[in-house]
Amino acid sequence: MRIARFSIDGTVGFGVVEEEPAADGGLQLDIIKGHPFADFERSGRRVPVSQVRLLPPVLPSKIVAIGRNYAEHARELGNAVPDVPVTFFKPSTSVIGPGDEIAYPSISSDVHHEAELAVVIGRLCRDVPRERARDVILGYTCANDLTARDVQQRETQWARAKGFDTSCPLGPWIETDLDPADLAVSCTVNGEQRQLGRTSEMVRAVEDLIVHITESMTLLPQDVILTGTPAGVGPVHVGDEVAVTIEGIGTLTNKVVKRD
Repeated sequence: MRIARFSIDGTVGFGVVEEEPAADGGLQLDIIKGHPFADFERSGRRVPVSQVRLLPPVLPSKIVAIGRNYAEHARELGNAVPDVPVTFFKPSTSVIGPGDEIAYPSISSDVHHEAELAVVIGRLCRDVPRERARDVILGYTCANDLTARDVQQRETQWARAKGFDTSCPLGPWIETDLDPADLAVSCTVNGEQRQLGRTSEMVRAVEDLIVHITESMTLLPQDVILTGTPAGVGPVHVGDEVAVTIEGIGTLTNKVVKRD
């Protein structure tokens, strides 16, 4: 099931993306009653996706991101694969949705794209055993962990390099029925392929990341885990269109603009 968050006529809601096309030939949403983090019903009221604005699929209290979880990506930046996961946060203010603009930060002149599989948490959890890890997941979406590489290299902490406004595009929706073990992850810039990898190349699987994170902190519904990026990261510039595609989910597209 694909669940999208959207706005129409000033109202924000969730809807199930239907396989049956709308009258215009595009996708349509069946608006749900309530929200997807509890039992819900479909309303039967359908609206074409073309008539709504797709929003970030969730509003997380925190984004927990994992660095250097693909060996080739670690090596391309001159780093070793860490003995334990490198964990950092991106703030909620970094989140934007499909079609939203990435504002190039004034603190950097070397912003890079990083295509990633994002895990959306569906229930409050802590100290999750590995065999129960899938139980706390609502689904998966596409993410772009935009990084001010020059800032990352000159500052010990990654908070500014990874957490600037608009640095975490998410979307276009949540796919709930998906096995994350071996999915293609790619990124294009202006239609040119930059990244192409598979989640099977991750050093640590989704289940292991959930165990590691929840050993130290509680995850809440709508929280997001970024699972790392494959090799091929590189710069983006004002005017570029960046697209992250993940097999079984879809494509997240955003344009880079100059920050006001």
